[in-house]
Amino acid sequence: MEKKDFEAWLDNISITFLSLTDLQKNETLDHLISLSGAVQLRHLSNNLEILLKRDFLKLLPLELSFYLLKWLDPQTLLTCCLVSKQWNKVISACTEVWQTACKNLGWQIDDSVQDPLHWKKVYLKAILRMKQLKDHEAFETSSLIGHSARVYALYYKDGLLCTGSDDLSAKLWDVSTGQCIYGIQTHTCAAVKFDEQKLVTGSFDNTVACWEWSSGAKTQHFRGHTGAVFSVDYNDELDILVSGSADFTVKVWALSTGTCLNTLTGHTEWVTKVVLQKCKVKSLMHSPGDFILLSADKYEIKIWPIGREINCKCLKTLSVSEDRSISLQPRLHFDGKYIVCSSALGLYQWDFASYDILRVIKPPDFSNVSLLGFGEIFALLFDNRYLYIMDLRTEKLISRWPLPEYRKSKRGSSFLAGEMSWLNGLNGQNDMGLVFATSMPDHSIHLVLWKEHG
Repeated sequence: MEKKDFEAWLDNISITFLSLTDLQKNETLDHLISLSGAVQLRHLSNNLEILLKRDFLKLLPLELSFYLLKWLDPQTLLTCCLVSKQWNKVISACTEVWQTACKNLGWQIDDSVQDPLHWKKVYLKAILRMKQLKDHEAFETSSLIGHSARVYALYYKDGLLCTGSDDLSAKLWDVSTGQCIYGIQTHTCAAVKFDEQKLVTGSFDNTVACWEWSSGAKTQHFRGHTGAVFSVDYNDELDILVSGSADFTVKVWALSTGTCLNTLTGHTEWVTKVVLQKCKVKSLMHSPGDFILLSADKYEIKIWPIGREINCKCLKTLSVSEDRSISLQPRLHFDGKYIVCSSALGLYQWDFASYDILRVIKPPDFSNVSLLGFGEIFALLFDNRYLYIMDLRTEKLISRWPLPEYRKSKRGSSFLAGEMSWLNGLNGQNDMGLVFATSMPDHSIHLVLWKEHG
């Protein structure tokens, strides 16, 4: 057919085709397809793909693409990254999407990082670590061996673990290598705390002592308690040391001279924990920057001012039951803003500004669960069999790790949490080092450590 005749014929056919109903148009196309050969079908396929498939991520402005991507979950986004190089480039650069995904997993966000591809990489690292936690594969164990009698006291700081034992010694360990850095002869230690230069010990002999690491010499001896000293804390800036004892008292000492400055009374049980901490909130009784002393026994937590007034009054007493029918677990968390303690009724969180109970967390079978650490995102808990991680946003347990038959302690001195910063949110750098340590019946120390990222 000549070109001129073909064009006239095509015009007539087009006019007729446009006058047909949709059903008639479909039947006409079906008939034409049935008459077509391979060349015509290939032509039809190529043109239909162009007409029907529009790459909206390529065509839309970047801001609109980012807006649409925010409605997709991270797993779908990862699948979309496989569509094409262009899609992968656009999706990977959507910072807000990946930051939100990381936050939802409990990861800290540093807004100063400007690299548009950074947060997708962080998310991939985060999802791997969270999967390891869910599958109980995030940790590994190790042991420290060196004491010849029961280990009563543990204290951890900056990668170093101090252990105080019934063998009349205290040792300082490098957790990463398992090496003993210092070993000094002491009295029987019921509580320990240290820094780079010195070690402070509370003892079953009713005294507190200060020792020099480098020489092992006793530099100060604090006498005055009439019962075993179960907890100690100190602050060099204030030149103050505090001690809690089985004689139901808290004593405040001059750290440099060993002089007893004050004896705080009011407890009717062993004082198993004392904490010196700066206040971070304003209230009627204290201002940010004020030092506060907390002391705890089996039933109560008492809040004291730090001063040299003889017979100073307790600011507030906290408890979970007025009739003392419910006892507190011997672990206490205080960060200057919140006080947290566990009991058979659950995990209690008090607001330090108002002393009001903010919430009570009651996970399943909480009666035997104790608190190790408490942060903005996660809490670290344990019982006789497992170490637990709780997501505080949902109050659900997200991971657990089996524990051996460790040596039990009513005072809570024979077990502790290691690094704590990850409880405020993981960041890919703080999930390393010590998670948990406890003394064992064979006098060794059992360590639970973060496993390196896969």
